[in-house]
Amino acid sequence: MSDQQAKLSDQELKTYRVQGFTCTNCAGIFENNVKELPGVQDAKVNFGAAKIYVTGSTTIEELEKAGAFENLKIRNEKEHRAEHEPFWKQKENIKVYISAILLVISWFLGEQYGKEHILPTIGYAASILIGGYSLFIKGFKNLSRLKFDMNTLMTIAIIGAALIGEWGEGATVVILFAISEALERYSMDKARSTIESLMDIAPKEAFIRRENEEMMIQVEDIQVGDIMIVKPGQKLAMDGMVIKGTSTLNQAAITGESVPVAKTFDDEVFAGTLNEEGLLEVKVTKRMEDTTLSKIIHLVEEAQAERAPSQAFVDKFVKYYTPAIVILALLIAVIPSLFGGAWSEWIYQGLAVLVVGCPCALVVSTPVAVVTAIGNAAKNGVLIKGGIYLEETGHLKAIAFDKTGTLTKGVSAVTDILAIGRNQNELLLITAAIEKGSQHPLASAIMRKAEETGLKSNDVSVEDFQSITGKGVKAKVNNQMYYVGSPNLFEELHGSIESDKKQTIAEMQTQGKTVMLLGTEKEMLAIIAVADEMRESSKEVISKLNNIGIETVMLTGDNQRTATAIGKQVRVSNIKADLLPEDKLNFIKELREKHQIVAMVGDGVNDAPALAASNVGVAMGGAGTDTALETADIALMSDDLSKLPYTIKLSQKALVIIKQNITFSLAIKLVALLLVIPGWLTLWIAIFADMGATLLVTLNSLRLLKIKE
Repeated sequence: MSDQQAKLSDQELKTYRVQGFTCTNCAGIFENNVKELPGVQDAKVNFGAAKIYVTGSTTIEELEKAGAFENLKIRNEKEHRAEHEPFWKQKENIKVYISAILLVISWFLGEQYGKEHILPTIGYAASILIGGYSLFIKGFKNLSRLKFDMNTLMTIAIIGAALIGEWGEGATVVILFAISEALERYSMDKARSTIESLMDIAPKEAFIRRENEEMMIQVEDIQVGDIMIVKPGQKLAMDGMVIKGTSTLNQAAITGESVPVAKTFDDEVFAGTLNEEGLLEVKVTKRMEDTTLSKIIHLVEEAQAERAPSQAFVDKFVKYYTPAIVILALLIAVIPSLFGGAWSEWIYQGLAVLVVGCPCALVVSTPVAVVTAIGNAAKNGVLIKGGIYLEETGHLKAIAFDKTGTLTKGVSAVTDILAIGRNQNELLLITAAIEKGSQHPLASAIMRKAEETGLKSNDVSVEDFQSITGKGVKAKVNNQMYYVGSPNLFEELHGSIESDKKQTIAEMQTQGKTVMLLGTEKEMLAIIAVADEMRESSKEVISKLNNIGIETVMLTGDNQRTATAIGKQVRVSNIKADLLPEDKLNFIKELREKHQIVAMVGDGVNDAPALAASNVGVAMGGAGTDTALETADIALMSDDLSKLPYTIKLSQKALVIIKQNITFSLAIKLVALLLVIPGWLTLWIAIFADMGATLLVTLNSLRLLKIKE
């Protein structure tokens, strides 16, 4: 038994957070180093979220040793992050300062004694060794394995520069490369900071009542069933149900809605939301790792590990590009020299080509943009499950909407009551009393209306209640038999309906309302219209989507007349009615054939097959339903469509920025390489081209943080 337990613990999957990643390449080296540790069966790095998943047994010390080449810091997943040191104070930047001081001193000595003097040469050599020590270790390791990456290219270039006597330029390249890496690390941390800030939303402790004892305890120790006491102005630490008190909560951190939401007995509340005015007692319903906020953080971090299609292209390109640059540099160094060119001059040009060929900017062009966009979306209440969905949303040509619960609120409400010959409230009270016994969804709308009007249907005595299948109900109130049902029922009872009333009913139906009648065997007493209320945001959202050239389609199981009325109201470009769930699925397939990239928006429960069939499945109200979080590719955390145009705008902008980054990275390399022809390319220009491209690509990606609704 103990052997089995030992084996199981060896196979345990543990997650650690990593601080200090600069590039995807370093993340790959770290992953391989960890795989080689004793006791580790497998390891997988998530560069975007700065995490490593380790299967097997190891220690943080061992992991830090495996990441020593990059001075990586490791901590447990649940351990809160230490305060960030200011950028200029970080330990890995100190060697850059020393190296830069030595470079300046050596330059002055060179001016005084001449470039060839031993003193400036020693200074430059010391500057190269101090600034490039870790770079050379990586470079030589890769060279011994014939693996060509940026560390290999830089190592060959710097040593080559020293061998042909260009000590000063070699030292400058080392320093500029170190600065470039430090800035890359800084910008990557900035891109990830959105996720880190999500982690800090919920408090780390809460005031809990357990077995009549009140105490402040850490969230990890809170159990399901504990009572959490939340004062005004405090944030909730856990998900739960309100059992006492009334207040408004600001849920912006979870759903992106800036308008506070009223909460009272039996309402669901989320960790990370802010209690504004009342004292609340909340029964904890989920453990810390199961809260909606924890799920959001987990899903966003997983999303960042998903490779975007453009990232796959870059990775494939770099695989062939880097060895090609090495061969090109070799040809530039050797061929002109064989035909009478000066060896030192062309070797120097070849080394400059190696430096300019560094794929830093290209490698970082997509991940920084994807991480930034997904982080920004999460902060605004939109969960995008990966780079692929971000890119596909940017290419969308058509969006299909489920009607009930998506374009409409999914809750029927009484819109018109037309009383004939008697008091309106008296007739509403009779209808509500009769409908109390009915299971029909429209019955609850009538009862709600009576309640809102202040009528007490419970006080009315109802006898001989009977359902008339498919047509309505009948019952006795005050010894009078009343009927509540469809116009068809009353046509049967009375033989026909008067033409003016018939016209009123037809008009109401054309507006997408369901009509019910109240009457006796002899006369009609009231016409009541019920409709599924339209969401306030639906019309505006559809209009925005139509304006940007996206085809909008409404899918519903309702009859054609009701569907047309609602479709016209929200101005969708296409309406499909009388659909069964499998019809929705087939229609999505048809749309895909026509437009290639299609999204489906639903509530994530009964729309699951259609959501899965679309390129991008968008679920609404993710904060309340686990199904929506799990089945959709994008989850709008609030029960509101208004985040959809923002998500499309963000995705389109991300696509533009990724294309700009890739084009710019390649263009700047090409321009620098063309300078070889007249022999103008210097190591200075080469390193500035590389560093400048990396910096501009990163800063360009960080523009995605500014995109708001």
